[in-house]
Amino acid sequence: MKGAKVQITPVHKCATLAWALALLTGCLADHTNPTPLPASHTAGKVSLNSLLPVHQELTPAGIQIELPGLRPQAIALSHDGRLLLTSGQTHELLALDPVSGRVSQHVQMPRDAATSAPVAPSSDAFLNPDPRAQLSFTGLAFSPDGTRIYLSNVNGDIKVFGVQPDGKVTPLFSIPLPPANAPMRAAEVPAGLAVSRDGKRLYVALNLSNRFAELEAASGRLLRVWDVGVAPYDIVLVGHKAYVSNWGGRRPGPGDVTGPAGQGTRMRVDPVHYIASEGSVFIIDLEPNGNQSEILTGLHASALALSPNGRYVAVANAGSDTVSVIDTRGERLVETICARQNPSDVFGAQPNALAFDGSGKRLFVCNGTQNAVAVIQFRPGASKLLGLVPVGWFPGAVAFDQKRQTICVANIKGLSPGHPRESGRLEFNSQEWNGSLSLVPAPSTRQLAAFTRAALADMRYPLLAQARLPARPGQPPRPVPERVGEPSVFKHVIYIIKENRTYDQVLGDVKEGDGDPSLCVFGEKVTPNQHKLVHEFALLDHTYCSGSKSPDGHQWTDTAMATEYMEKSFADFPRSYPSGAQTNEVDALAYSPAGFIWDNAIAHGKTLRVYGEFTFSAWRWRTPHPRKPRFIDFYRDFTNGAGDLVLWTEAHIDSLRPYVATNGFGWNLDVLDLYRASQFIADLKKCEQTGEFPNLLILWLPNDHTSGARANAPTPAAQVADNDLAVGRVVEAVSHSRFWSQTCIFSIEDDPQAGWDHASAYRTTAYVASPYTRRGQVVSTPYNTTSLVRTIELMLGLPPMNQMDATATPMFDCFTNAPDLTPFDAVPNLAPLDQMNPDPKKISDPLLRKDAYASARLPLERADQCPEDQLNRILWRTLKGTREPYPKWAVEITPDDD
Repeated sequence: MKGAKVQITPVHKCATLAWALALLTGCLADHTNPTPLPASHTAGKVSLNSLLPVHQELTPAGIQIELPGLRPQAIALSHDGRLLLTSGQTHELLALDPVSGRVSQHVQMPRDAATSAPVAPSSDAFLNPDPRAQLSFTGLAFSPDGTRIYLSNVNGDIKVFGVQPDGKVTPLFSIPLPPANAPMRAAEVPAGLAVSRDGKRLYVALNLSNRFAELEAASGRLLRVWDVGVAPYDIVLVGHKAYVSNWGGRRPGPGDVTGPAGQGTRMRVDPVHYIASEGSVFIIDLEPNGNQSEILTGLHASALALSPNGRYVAVANAGSDTVSVIDTRGERLVETICARQNPSDVFGAQPNALAFDGSGKRLFVCNGTQNAVAVIQFRPGASKLLGLVPVGWFPGAVAFDQKRQTICVANIKGLSPGHPRESGRLEFNSQEWNGSLSLVPAPSTRQLAAFTRAALADMRYPLLAQARLPARPGQPPRPVPERVGEPSVFKHVIYIIKENRTYDQVLGDVKEGDGDPSLCVFGEKVTPNQHKLVHEFALLDHTYCSGSKSPDGHQWTDTAMATEYMEKSFADFPRSYPSGAQTNEVDALAYSPAGFIWDNAIAHGKTLRVYGEFTFSAWRWRTPHPRKPRFIDFYRDFTNGAGDLVLWTEAHIDSLRPYVATNGFGWNLDVLDLYRASQFIADLKKCEQTGEFPNLLILWLPNDHTSGARANAPTPAAQVADNDLAVGRVVEAVSHSRFWSQTCIFSIEDDPQAGWDHASAYRTTAYVASPYTRRGQVVSTPYNTTSLVRTIELMLGLPPMNQMDATATPMFDCFTNAPDLTPFDAVPNLAPLDQMNPDPKKISDPLLRKDAYASARLPLERADQCPEDQLNRILWRTLKGTREPYPKWAVEITPDDD
């Protein structure tokens, strides 16, 4: 690197809080003369001040209980207040002391309904879920007498536990559910549960088949089934009626515009963005021949709560940032409460769980994206938001302990890896299956004022107001304008999305950056073009992925957020795996209601072209052939130009259809990234002839994902080298084109996939190439995926889509106002692109041979279906040999010495 290092220190928390205080003075009621923020108490070694890879911080109030290996998605408090239960993405039910938060029991699951086999814990439970394991969207309930516990299992049954007089919980049995018979899955997906007042009936939302079932609680015998809306989520019982929330609203009818809702089901979508367009509550009279009705609510109608007097049902509309209030006497909607601090704020609170206090005068709402519980003064017709209580990362379930006046919150996500914990050790694993519980005493007015200021500072709330500032007249063109609508030197932005690498894996050998060369396996000999890019342009050594797997990773790269549906789908993704790679991975419920970056561009008159992202790609031999094409066939066809193979692409989302390059290509690791790049370059040359080049171009280059050690597939080094050369040639072609002076190229991985890194497993490779990039500089400003999205928006004059990109840090430090038009020249690959993995029988090293056989069994043709730890170990040994110890310290969380 030839220039000085640009080291930007993040704003200190105290400064951030002071800034927030100045901006928030007088903005909320009852916030005068605040008391100091109460100090958090920990149980389980939770870091009290943690920076997340989405620019937010955590300063949770109350007692925090860390839950290693568990994303808690359901919570329940016994009627006598003795037991607090939680479960979610796990193989067990946890019982805790509701006072101290101490875990009193790890309760194994009951025997499976079909096999009568006990559930055995597995080290890679999420990636290879035991079909008998408990994984839950939601659904955890006590019987009225407190002797039974019912728990929904997305793998098709309900787990039943007993509670002994001394409070000990024991597994009893499993209740099988009728199959859903969805086009791609037989097993049902139970969600919300409710038990009748006499304890004799159990009611369950059948999420996949869009039904509602009544069971005999003692035996599990199916009694009745009703059709309801799309993706029913939660249930409350009011007298002889059941209220059922529907994530996807009403069932579509003739003439409705529909889109996929996972597992081959359909739902209503809006005709512009093709994203879920409604939510609803279905009301069923449980009396014989009772009537049924349905009330439209906001988007993503999820959790329900019944007021203590039974008069009102509150509905969390995560996709609309609202809470609907239904009067049970007239069965009508009487109020819609905004969960945002200001109704004019952009989308992003995502209220997804709620609970009343015993008086019914306060409603506690989990605002998932804001990492806070909203406290609402509940007066139907005049309800208002009083303030926020900061909790953990993405609160997704809540219960109120009336006896102790405590808010009990399940936080779905774990703390950000790579930051010191109380023990002084670091957390490195991006697969953050470490949620937490927050136990917070209900705050007084003065305490709530302090909590609110802290929560708003943590989410960088003042930046929302800054993002709304109007463009100033007479501003000179800048690489990154300070305000939306101010001129940029760039007219064209190219956004390259790659797959699954951390910083140290690729750039750890660059001595100028904060890398660990011992962890670098795809260094300069494999990725000479990416190394040349960071030397000729800028080295970003502290940029982070906001997502951790392809489903949320592609949502973050394209929408700058992940929905509550996405976060809760980590319970084995029973409805869909919406990474945008295959047809069964399309799900309109997974997409942000605020839309994708391409929707933003289209809405503001920008031209667009998309290559591969969110597309379905297909291929065939041009003439009849006895077998399916393999990598070597695609390779030879491309390198020889024979044209024996036909490849084409179709959009996954209808709104993209007019903008997808049908000559591009999406997911299939047998197809070279060089082919994808060549189609892009061919179109670029056509644009040079016409002088018309799109404002926004999105290009997916996925082959750095690799195919492990599978025989008849290229080696990991070959596939990463292919990806590297494709990136280099795209930058070369653009930098030698007539559009170079007005073009900026960004590139980032969609996620880091648990790869090893000495700083954080969220840390990734990112590149910025343009005539205005600070050449030869190391930029250590902490950026992440939302920074790239925000910067692209500012360059193209697009407003932010949601609270995450609105509060993101733009990449100002990567640019200078003085252009350098020197083009980039790609360098040849050093690793052969057709270097193939050997036949296992020809491998002498027994461990490498074992890896080859394992790779043959892994579903490498599908995105993210392989156990990440296993695949990463295979990659390590393939590239480093079997004598170099695998860096477990860089991928695993060190347990506490409790």
